Amino acid sequence: MRVTAKEFLTLAVAVSVLVGCASAPTVMTLFPSGSEPARALVWPPPPDIPRYQFAGELAGERNFGLAEQSRPGTGERVVRWLVGLGAGSQEDPRELVRPQAGAMDDRGRIYVTDVGRKAVFVFDEPQGKLFIWDQAGEYTSFVSPIGIVVGRDGEVLVADSGLRRIVRLDRSGVPRGSFAQGIVGRPTGLARDPQSGRIFVADTAQHDIKVFNDRGKLMQTIGRRGKELGEFNAPTHLAYRDGYLYVSDTLNARVQVLTAGGEPVNSLGARGLFVGNLTRPKGIAVDHDRNIYVVEGYYDHLLVFDEDGRFLLPIGGTGTAVGRFFLPAGAWTDKLGRVFVADMFNGRVVIFRYLGT
Repeated sequence: MRVTAKEFLTLAVAVSVLVGCASAPTVMTLFPSGSEPARALVWPPPPDIPRYQFAGELAGERNFGLAEQSRPGTGERVVRWLVGLGAGSQEDPRELVRPQAGAMDDRGRIYVTDVGRKAVFVFDEPQGKLFIWDQAGEYTSFVSPIGIVVGRDGEVLVADSGLRRIVRLDRSGVPRGSFAQGIVGRPTGLARDPQSGRIFVADTAQHDIKVFNDRGKLMQTIGRRGKELGEFNAPTHLAYRDGYLYVSDTLNARVQVLTAGGEPVNSLGARGLFVGNLTRPKGIAVDHDRNIYVVEGYYDHLLVFDEDGRFLLPIGGTGTAVGRFFLPAGAWTDKLGRVFVADMFNGRVVIFRYLGT
């Protein structure tokens, strides 16, 4: 087939544009299309003093775009259209489907587990890149990744309830083995004590908390099925802060606070139908002021309690608008005073900024 000079020139320009776009720097934004107008949302609303502000959301590739100085000009956009770059992709979009839980490492990367995509999404803000890790082993894919926590030397630990194991990934997402096979029935929540290296695993099927060391050896089993303090009924999510372990005791409709050694300290929340009551507590997180955040999965709220278990504030309600949720799952905090909520059936992670007391 003969190619005319005009066709060759058009092809050369298109290739140069493609190469240029491939190497152009990208940036990550927490305000993908459609969420920017919500920047001013605060809770509680005026005239009360605001305690939380909408700080953005994570959705997937929509959080990433070319840096302003690298955006194509009009001529380049025409060529991109001619070669079909603006027509959309035949592949599945790199977007969250059913996010479950998350964590942040010391380099500012945000990890989100997604049972819908059977993968871990890595939002790398410093590099302006999105990674999707779907391998749990050399010949094994993730089945149902739920809990996630950063472990020793920056490794990432993922609780896969379908594979019934805790998967180790290195900083690049390469599987480096697993542990807890044959010991856990349905691992869901994960937490870790950075001082001792103890790894806490919520075993929803066996109604207890199993404790492993950094090498993956079982050290202790906390609790059993029951309703008394220190007993559990289908525990799901975990959080650890300042020597205390926080457990979403989901089917007992409460959150239990334990020492690092497993001794019960307190219980917060009560079963009921009013805002502030618990029916299906899921995600649990604690900030630097020891405010406790509980995802109430049944009524689609994020509930805020103080360290003594007193109810302070609700955020949410059922819906798709910013600040509302549809079957939310996990929650976590970071050192910047942000609170993250995995808004599962809305396919996003909503971020709030704690404004302090």
